[in-house]
Amino acid sequence: MNMYLRLLWLFLRHRTRPRLSIWDTARTRFRVSLTDLDALGHMNNGTYLTLMDLGRMDLMLRSGVWRLVSERDWYPVVAGQTISYRRSLNPGQRFDLYTRFLGFVGTWCFMEQTFCVGETVHAQAVVRARFLRKQGGSVDTAELAALIEPAPAGRVVPDWALAWNDATKPPTGFDAAGAR
Repeated sequence: MNMYLRLLWLFLRHRTRPRLSIWDTARTRFRVSLTDLDALGHMNNGTYLTLMDLGRMDLMLRSGVWRLVSERDWYPVVAGQTISYRRSLNPGQRFDLYTRFLGFVGTWCFMEQTFCVGETVHAQAVVRARFLRKQGGSVDTAELAALIEPAPAGRVVPDWALAWNDATKPPTGFDAAGAR
């Protein structure tokens, strides 16, 4: 329920917040609520992933990309993510989630998301996603790239993220249960 209230707040507020380019960094502010906590009293690792969804939505809404893809009956799906936790976020603590679009590689879109309190990084993630058509099939990244402004000079997906992408491809010759 907490996530839906945050999502509603995001939708209501996005028009009053500064407009962004998809290539800008969106700063989305949060506070750790009691429903975000795990048994140890700090923000649950799954909550980070849920809030990352909201950070990506904030960037897409404020850049106008959400409207563009919705008009075409496209929607984004996360296909993989890797996150490093450095410091705990505690009850009541305010923090910022910074979301930026890194670029396209093959059929994938890559984003970086960083949780910060002030200048201190508490967690950092890279997300691999793609867009699907409601009527079925994937959206080619060339189609998506044609909708948005060109990437700023020097914006590239880091080599380590490309290596992670390659390393997380499913092996060939395995069935759904992982057996040969």
